[in-house]
Amino acid sequence: MLYFVATPIGNLKDITLRALEVLKSVDEIACEDTRHSLGLLNAYEIKKPLFSYHKFNEKEVGEKIIDKLKSGKNIAVITDAGMPVVSDPGNVLVQMLIDEGLEFTVIPGACACVSALVLAGLDSSRFAFLGFMPDKNSDRKEFLSKYKDLDLTLIFYSAPHDVKKDIESIYSVFGDRRAVAVKEITKLHERAERFNLKDGLPTEARGEYVILVEGGKQENKNLTLTEKEHIDLYIAKGMDKKEALKQVAKERGVSKSSLYKYTIE
Repeated sequence: MLYFVATPIGNLKDITLRALEVLKSVDEIACEDTRHSLGLLNAYEIKKPLFSYHKFNEKEVGEKIIDKLKSGKNIAVITDAGMPVVSDPGNVLVQMLIDEGLEFTVIPGACACVSALVLAGLDSSRFAFLGFMPDKNSDRKEFLSKYKDLDLTLIFYSAPHDVKKDIESIYSVFGDRRAVAVKEITKLHERAERFNLKDGLPTEARGEYVILVEGGKQENKNLTLTEKEHIDLYIAKGMDKKEALKQVAKERGVSKSSLYKYTIE
């Protein structure tokens, strides 16, 4: 069995009891950076053979993991922080496991994008996680354009050296919107910085960020009509003048009395 195990994103105490149980029971642990992962494992007195598995060797090491599983070993896969596969190594391995018909499961736990969604205060009823943006400007524009009109909160990961560029790229495609930059999640200096895209990040970028942007608003095409045309539209749909007046006033954000003169005729 292979286990994808979530690890803390900041506070080491956020490891789950089940995750500790699995890490103690497996034969070997695959991790992005063995030196980084030793800090977590040593904190809980877990001593297991570690080997490196990261985005630059996913295919090669994935084949070795497959061989280990076929020989009867139990393997855990962890990343430097958070959930493997989610903007971290693991997706290639998942496909290989499926192709080989090998069993795998997930040990859930900390996840930066969900934690940031709670801290941001934007609409959390519907959201889309978009991960890291492409490096090239042309690819960024094409990438962002696909999600411009989605009426739901959009979540991005951003490295400290990319934060300014990422925010500028989002603004260039989306226009001005409310946004929140969340950093140091679960740590001592955890912060959620709220700002408008046109203004950029209000403080100097330090640390890993989750950037959340409010969704696009669907344009009401009725607002391109004149007031009278707008009212006539709803009357033609079967509303009486009073109902049409109320609906148009609501859509245009004005008082009914200001529209009454258009119904006199």
